[in-house]
Amino acid sequence: MLYAALTVWLLVVVYCAHGVYQLWSGLIQSKVINILLLPGTLVAQLGHILGLLITGGTVNNTSLMKDEKTAEPTTDKNPETQVPVFGPIIIALLPILACGLSIYAVVSTIGQDVLTATLTNQVSGSSSTGQLTTALPTSLSAFWATLRGCLTMVERFSGAILSSDFGHWQSWLFAYLLICLTVRMAPLPGNQRGSVGAILLLGFITAIVGLATNATVDTIRNIWNLLSFAVATLLFLLVISLIIRGAVGLLRIVTSKA
Repeated sequence: MLYAALTVWLLVVVYCAHGVYQLWSGLIQSKVINILLLPGTLVAQLGHILGLLITGGTVNNTSLMKDEKTAEPTTDKNPETQVPVFGPIIIALLPILACGLSIYAVVSTIGQDVLTATLTNQVSGSSSTGQLTTALPTSLSAFWATLRGCLTMVERFSGAILSSDFGHWQSWLFAYLLICLTVRMAPLPGNQRGSVGAILLLGFITAIVGLATNATVDTIRNIWNLLSFAVATLLFLLVISLIIRGAVGLLRIVTSKA
């Protein structure tokens, strides 16, 4: 059940990132977004290129951004690889994995305080542990309890970010890199279907490795801490993006001459 929950939460991460990116694309040009998210865009594209190379594909028609106003980073929609079935899955997996490892590096070096505050701070009236549930909800009450737990994590994350010392450049750099890397975990164009298979494959590999090596409690805790932090970050960005998108849409309606 633990590894099944891990797979589900990874899907939540990837498609929350996709939702945030799409909301932002409705407000400003995608080319501008890709420039603002350049570190994450670069990491994702390097993962994509590596996936092409190790599966025997060719690297062509790949760029960080195009000239069109609605352009996202360009990738081949049907990459020709020498690995049947699993080729597109590996190509979709490596950008997600590259961003995930980069988030781990950033959090470990300059974001440990925010991570700790997000997972341990107490919220008034809540008994949540500050982490994602390791069991899939099997009833309606468990489903709503899971949602409440997620909202509690978002509250803790926002409090941890706002209480950071932004008088130091490390806090600004951490917030910027965290946004870039989490949002760019969204599937690249042409990789949407492969990303589902990639998450399933990653969950399966994690389960096999964890069971075969009898993963320690500390290892599982570290993975779950990072996953919980990524979900809290993306849900926070998703809520803020929805509010801004709604406010902008309302303003357009009010100021419209029609």
